[in-house]
Amino acid sequence: MQLHHFSIVKHTANGDIKFAITVKEFAVPPPGQRVRFYAEADKAVNQKAASFVPCGWGTSIFSALGDCVRLIRQFPYEGGERAAS
Repeated sequence: MQLHHFSIVKHTANGDIKFAITVKEFAVPPPGQRVRFYAEADKAVNQKAASFVPCGWGTSIFSALGDCVRLIRQFPYEGGERAAS
């Protein structure tokens, strides 16, 4: 497995939130999967309703990363952490 690291800053009314995203590139797809790339953020979103960690699977690094980023943008971050200025 190879790891790729990315970051994104989500701008909110309460300040900027920094998310670190790790994309795992598997040599062969894990059992039950047909794709080799899995992206996962380091923080949960939507904490007050149904908290979950944004993630995404894809046939390329960019499709997995894109799915994860889309979820980060789509759902609110309701935690207390902020990005350093």
